[in-house]
Amino acid sequence: MEGPGVMDEDAVRRIFRSSDAVCFDVDSTVCRDEAIDELAKFANKEKEVMEMTRRAMRGGCSFHDALSKRLQLIQPTVDMVSDYIRTHQPRFTPGIKELVSLLHANDVAVYLVSGGFYSIIEPVAKELHIPYKNIYANRIKFFYDGNYAGFDESEPTSQQHGKAKVIAYLKNRYKYRTVTIVGDGVTDMEAYPPADAFIGFGGNQIREKVKKGAKWFATSFYDLIEELKVDS
Repeated sequence: MEGPGVMDEDAVRRIFRSSDAVCFDVDSTVCRDEAIDELAKFANKEKEVMEMTRRAMRGGCSFHDALSKRLQLIQPTVDMVSDYIRTHQPRFTPGIKELVSLLHANDVAVYLVSGGFYSIIEPVAKELHIPYKNIYANRIKFFYDGNYAGFDESEPTSQQHGKAKVIAYLKNRYKYRTVTIVGDGVTDMEAYPPADAFIGFGGNQIREKVKKGAKWFATSFYDLIEELKVDS
């Protein structure tokens, strides 16, 4: 395996082609929008929450603090989340369905590793034929009356380096030889290592820090599809 110090784009492409597991971020990667921003619109808290999201994506504050503050602003209830899921179909990024299908056909395990919310990601996984057990995301907690009660802080994805912890766990638990992570944010980039490669994705949002830091920065999933066909 090539170490972080000698990685270049060709090396990332080779590692991606040989990966036996690929982890995708969800918001602004698999899906075209940021679910927490869309939920904030639903709660009429759009402006405040979007600013907090931008700060988090730029690395301006810890992910845990940004998540906590955004949820405090939204105050999601059981009914609000249920209504949101019922009225908002996933808006998939072009090419992701074909890419996931191709990975599955090649016997590559696919995971959704997100700082978003498990309940909102379930419909995404279902449509992509990804097992629910392959979702690693945050869980909102509610009081018995359905009001917001915080979030499960034991989930690794609620922490700054949570995605790295998830990948380390997957490699240890399932003995994957090579894992690639694909995402648009700093939290995705920071998961390499332990991921063997990171592909920065800018098909929906371009984060300058990620664009600069990623050895392979793709703006379309069709680029990844074509790469998988190189050895075909």
